[in-house]
Amino acid sequence: MRDPTQILTEPLLALQGVTKRFGSLMAVSDTSLDIMPGEVHCILGENGAGKSTLCNLIFGVHAPDEGEMRFRGEIYRPAGPSDALASGIAMVHQHFSLVHDMTVVDNVILGQQRGLVNTRAWAQRLERLANDYGFALDPYAKIDDLSVGERQRVEIIKCLIREPRLFVLDEPTAVLLPDEITALLAVCRRVSAGGAAVVLVTHKLVEIKKAADRVTVLRGGRVVARSNRPAEEIDALVRAMIQGDVKSLDKSAASTLGVGAPERVRNGPIPSETPTLEAVQIDGLTVIDNQGVTRLDHFTLAIGPGEIVGIAGVEGNGQSELAAALSGMLKPSSGRVFLGKLETTYLSPKELTAAGIGVVPEDRHAVGCVVEMSVAENIFLNRLDDFTSFGFLRRKELLGAARELMSRFDVRAAGPGIAFSALSGGNQQKAVLAREITLPKLTCLLAAQPTRGLDVGAVAAVYGHIRAASQRGSAVLLISSELDELIAVADRIVVLYRGRIMGNCAADPSERERIGALMAGQAQ
Repeated sequence: MRDPTQILTEPLLALQGVTKRFGSLMAVSDTSLDIMPGEVHCILGENGAGKSTLCNLIFGVHAPDEGEMRFRGEIYRPAGPSDALASGIAMVHQHFSLVHDMTVVDNVILGQQRGLVNTRAWAQRLERLANDYGFALDPYAKIDDLSVGERQRVEIIKCLIREPRLFVLDEPTAVLLPDEITALLAVCRRVSAGGAAVVLVTHKLVEIKKAADRVTVLRGGRVVARSNRPAEEIDALVRAMIQGDVKSLDKSAASTLGVGAPERVRNGPIPSETPTLEAVQIDGLTVIDNQGVTRLDHFTLAIGPGEIVGIAGVEGNGQSELAAALSGMLKPSSGRVFLGKLETTYLSPKELTAAGIGVVPEDRHAVGCVVEMSVAENIFLNRLDDFTSFGFLRRKELLGAARELMSRFDVRAAGPGIAFSALSGGNQQKAVLAREITLPKLTCLLAAQPTRGLDVGAVAAVYGHIRAASQRGSAVLLISSELDELIAVADRIVVLYRGRIMGNCAADPSERERIGALMAGQAQ
């Protein structure tokens, strides 16, 4: 890590008094920021604090309304992302920008070369770079066939192959596993060691401790704190970010923060075996893909009323297929699923909703919302008929009900009538959660990666809502790549490896080593 006492050169990127408005919303206000060569500079803040907008200003997605930007000493006014890329600035966005029906190597080539393309040479170059940085990627795999974590690796390699002078990463670790996060932070250190700079947006203070040279904290679009010694000033950074002390955070939030927290209180005794009373019964569920590969292999599980069962595993081991099959997005090859006495194996998503199954999908953009519609319409997307008379939407009533849920779930926006696309990623996630968890007669909640991209306070709030649902008697199946969160929130944990259940144990910190071994495929 760079020595903070060393004499610094001129900033690689300098922002002075930068402001950006979207209608009445002040997204970034009078922000000044210096990014130095050879540093990893972390941007910290709650959801909606302006972090993504700031990154998009740097990358030319938006133009500032006021203020000035300088890159390498020259006035910097990118007309768009292509100008930023030509200047030597690359960005990994919070939401992927990949062409799904193209291969990995074609996505990497896209926009980088015209005329006759030597795909094989590009593929070899991609493989070398990916191996150098610890990212295993098949250059000829289609994006559609990749897991969320694998798609994130493609985005990262797509930027690194350009050898940028400034590497901007907006929440890049939100979809990565612990080992992948460690590898990515090592990538950041390598990039900065070569004299380039890294801007890293993250909610995880553990990552800041490991990688950050300096930190800037945003709140309400303004800079409210800076630190040249972030590893030593974590508590102060947290207070600056949330405007006060961290209160009522369970161990899940603590693991994100890297600070201590009180022990969690469970609903009852920790079950170590399958419960006798079954709210949900999954019997031999199997998914075989179009290539004949078994993605989920005779998955069998029972969940009791009020029980939270966590699904752990390295990404790509059947979790996505399990969630898709249970939510009606994918027809299983064999097996059966029951909600109480009702068989739900082949029900449509609409029928599953009517049966009392709430689904928080891992990819909210693809299957969890309609970004062109309003926040209110998305919050009640599965219940719009409740606000319709004679084919017309009772909009005033809809907006009022949405405003109430937005307040309850802390969905921050200019109002319920604005486009869903105007929300930050974290606020979009909270809106989807609000919709699913308030489903009338909720019997089962399937939550896949529900805290991905959320800040510290939002993580605690999300799990508070999930625990409240379980306390009301709903069975919860929680799929997460955050093992510490699973241990903190679930009653028991089931480990998936290559589509098979490797083990089933109590969600207890003392079981962490055993769970890790099961995730690696070591039978106990």
